[in-house]
Amino acid sequence: MLKIAAIDVGSNAMRMAVGEVDERWQVHLIENVRLPVRLGGDVFGEGVLQTRTIQQAEEAFLRFKHLIETHGVQRLRAVATSAAREAANGALLIDRIRRTSGIELEIISGEEEARLIHRAVTHALGLKNKRALLIDIGGGSVEVTVSNGQSIISTESYNMGTVRLLEKLDEVKKSRQPFGKLVREYAEAARYRIERDLGEEKIQICAATGGNVEEIGRLRQKLLKGESDRLITLPELEKLIERLSEMSVSERMRKLGLRPDRADVILPASIVLHMVAREAGVKQISIPNVGLKDGILLDLAEDLSKGLRPSRRDQAWESALYLGRKYRFDERHARLTARVASRLFEQARPLHDLSDDDLLPLEIGSLLHDIGHFINSVDHDKHGFYILNTTRLIGLSQREQNIAANLVRYHRKRTPTLEDENFKALPPKDRSVVLKLCALLRLADSLDVSHTAKVNDILLRETQSGWRMHVVGKDELLLENWSLEKRKSLFEEVFGVRLELE
Repeated sequence: MLKIAAIDVGSNAMRMAVGEVDERWQVHLIENVRLPVRLGGDVFGEGVLQTRTIQQAEEAFLRFKHLIETHGVQRLRAVATSAAREAANGALLIDRIRRTSGIELEIISGEEEARLIHRAVTHALGLKNKRALLIDIGGGSVEVTVSNGQSIISTESYNMGTVRLLEKLDEVKKSRQPFGKLVREYAEAARYRIERDLGEEKIQICAATGGNVEEIGRLRQKLLKGESDRLITLPELEKLIERLSEMSVSERMRKLGLRPDRADVILPASIVLHMVAREAGVKQISIPNVGLKDGILLDLAEDLSKGLRPSRRDQAWESALYLGRKYRFDERHARLTARVASRLFEQARPLHDLSDDDLLPLEIGSLLHDIGHFINSVDHDKHGFYILNTTRLIGLSQREQNIAANLVRYHRKRTPTLEDENFKALPPKDRSVVLKLCALLRLADSLDVSHTAKVNDILLRETQSGWRMHVVGKDELLLENWSLEKRKSLFEEVFGVRLELE
């Protein structure tokens, strides 16, 4: 059988999982290792990884390398999360690990982290046709993900990770104020944002992940006499928080058998978990005992099987629709504009000479081109750019998101120039892509200028004198044709052709 492995370099510890892939491409876990290397202790306090911590990371990876060789692992993915992302010398960590062990460590985004965890939870719990809330309690951050079945709708990251809280509150916790109270006050500061991000739709299942969450499940059995360690109710979590608050760190180690690097973070983890679940209005939390490394193993197995996972386009659309609805966009107009822009992209291939990879950012930029109206209709293109520049969409690469954001910025009157810092920051090739896609988006947007969805389709074709467009729709389409005449100039300028309307 094929052997695969996943390494998760977190803020509180490093973990490795080795799995076997059977003939049905199912993964069977054969080894699970956790090493207490706390990167977040340095990063969230000083901003950099200290020499001793990097040495500990190197030693950990030498152990991982030994396991890889012992099991005959054929495929491996090693990723690092919050602490490595924020460390000023994160590149040094990657280089030292590569030179010491030969293992390539990849620092992943919060969105990729959320996707992999969601994949693991979906596999463990079966979230088909269910609106789910996933809470991942990490050492550096808390990732809150809302999904609908296989697709992630949104994911948000909050700087309330357990190790981060320990470092942030290190000085104030020396005061007479109980540490648990300080954590509650810090967590409550994010309550409004969490409430806003969750929205009003009912959550059907809530699941939580992370080493602390799994320990919470075990403490439910040990302290509260619960039947299972795979769930906890909110009243039970309240009781657990009360019991933990009454104990010092050393007492939690002695009485509960917790490791030192678990005993100090279990209380803040419990408080944050309770706060998020309470805001979601759920009565209990499922604990599937899976995490980032399990999602990596599932990804590796699927890649080996050459199977098809849910398309990246579908995921990007789900994420974009959620963002659009959050900012109350005109969904009918947005969908029509995206559909027409896509049709123009296909029919104008001889003109634009772009790759298929450029279609998705065009669709997403077209779908979200008007979200800036939520802030103010005046300069809504600038407001929309700001929203897209600060909110990552699941399913898009950073390059694709940058292109989509610039399409939103320039879908109206202004033509992109190097005087604009956001446009200048793009690689020269992507500036050309933005110009071409903008020309298509402006045409698509103009075809529903009245927001009445009169246009059904467009036909764009080359003629002896240039290019000609025929618009298919309801009534005479006088306003639409007038708008097209006004906004076709960028198309003609970018592609160097004349565009006639029928």
